[in-house]
Amino acid sequence: MVNRARLRMGMIGGGPGAFIGPIHRIAAELDREIELVAGVFSTTPDRSRAAADIYRIDPERAYPDLATMLAQEKARDDGIDFVTVVTPNHNHLPSVKAALAAGLPAMSDKPMTATYAEACELAGLVADAGLPFGLTFTYTGYPLVREMRERIAAGALGTLRKVVVEYPQGWLSQPAEGKQAEWRVDPARSGAGGCIGDIGVHAFNLAEFVTGQKVTHILADLAAVVPGRQLDDDCTVLMRFENGARGVLLASQIEVGELNGHRIRVYGEKGGMVWKQEEPNTLTVHHADGRTELVRAGDASLGALAASRTRTPGGHPEGYLEAFANIYRDFAAVLRGEEAPCLQGVEEGLRGMAFIDTAVRASAAEAGWVELTT
Repeated sequence: MVNRARLRMGMIGGGPGAFIGPIHRIAAELDREIELVAGVFSTTPDRSRAAADIYRIDPERAYPDLATMLAQEKARDDGIDFVTVVTPNHNHLPSVKAALAAGLPAMSDKPMTATYAEACELAGLVADAGLPFGLTFTYTGYPLVREMRERIAAGALGTLRKVVVEYPQGWLSQPAEGKQAEWRVDPARSGAGGCIGDIGVHAFNLAEFVTGQKVTHILADLAAVVPGRQLDDDCTVLMRFENGARGVLLASQIEVGELNGHRIRVYGEKGGMVWKQEEPNTLTVHHADGRTELVRAGDASLGALAASRTRTPGGHPEGYLEAFANIYRDFAAVLRGEEAPCLQGVEEGLRGMAFIDTAVRASAAEAGWVELTT
């Protein structure tokens, strides 16, 4: 347990030109509970040092490699309290493994690792170390997503019947060469899943997070649509949940014109709920008697899960950065020995990797319905 007012964070990855590194830094520091003080920002020492200017940290704490950072930070009186891993997928396991061995808790981008076997290894390492571990499944941080989860858990929709979760993008509708995050279409760095591992796993996680139900079986149809692409860029997955509800997961990165249209719809015997990431401050609730209710961010009616992570009064939009910051706020709470029921960790990471692995293999084999297990 760490008692100091501001936790000190070391970042692995997120060097010059990276999209996600600055997002992590802004999110971690938003509530003044965490401060980025050190990092190994690139596998190239010169680029790692250059990142010190980007993040406004002491150049002496922009390290050439992970081993050096962990050793030198451990020797400091003001050394880091935890690491955050913002690298391509193939570096997640070795980075978290090294941090845990150094006695440091770790936060990591999703998916948990590049492969399911690596995820199982990492789960064992976290259990043996007895240290906090979290995953940045960002969309679980939105207040109205948490409101949706809390209302469903309280029985607002009754028995759940149908879940439709979508994540359409269009930015990879053409060859990815030269684009930021080109690594996402490279099996050596991304793992076996392309779109399914990049955004499909977000959709899967959101479906289980919101409903509180685990997916037991899937029927997956994955395709690499762009000629020459080695990994899937378009995914359709039918799902069956443990309570008998049916679901559909649609994830694609070749839908021209789509930006980041993550959306979830959940229907039960008493009504339905709809939330859209591009309009995150409204939760639509349909009632069986024909009424439609619009729940706004900051509403006085919000439950504890949403209210505790809402920063502004109603009418003042909160978005992606604030949702990301809520994940870090959750992790800071855990490091201080407090509860954070919405923080995603090893169990969710394993399920996400099992989903990717099972979907890829089942689609390739045209296996039809298969069981999803961890």
